[in-house]
Amino acid sequence: MPSEYAKSLGARLRSIRQQQGLSLQGVEEKSAGRWKAVVVGSYERGDRAVTVSRLAELADFYRVPVAELLPEGAGTPFEPAGKIVLDLEKLYDQTHEELAYVAKYARAIQQQRGDYNGRVLSIRADDLRALAIVYDQSPSGLVERLTEHGVLVSDPRALFNN
Repeated sequence: MPSEYAKSLGARLRSIRQQQGLSLQGVEEKSAGRWKAVVVGSYERGDRAVTVSRLAELADFYRVPVAELLPEGAGTPFEPAGKIVLDLEKLYDQTHEELAYVAKYARAIQQQRGDYNGRVLSIRADDLRALAIVYDQSPSGLVERLTEHGVLVSDPRALFNN
């Protein structure tokens, strides 16, 4: 049974698709089969969980910011979030399956930004909120988890002064 958040996210996805005048079959055709109608439909019904990286890819396909695909006021209560800085070396060296989505999202952001410095990556507030939703936590809860795993940088300048 889909959660209320999954239903709200699905309704938002459907709304964006319909605003663009696309049917589910139209999405499949426009994407040359990359986005199957049945998969997008299952996301829209909330029957299938969408990963952060897939959500980012779908946002790119629809040419909207990821935050536009997220329902307002559903799921995680709004809480102000600032940007965070990930230590990519530690993140990518981690074997915790729990961090797999964060690592995948970080790679997607690096690719999108063309930012391959390899040491750190700043995650903007909207991205942090999106990741928190995937982990079913508040942004501060996710920051706490990332801190526990040692993948956050408290002072990024310190890395470059060594």
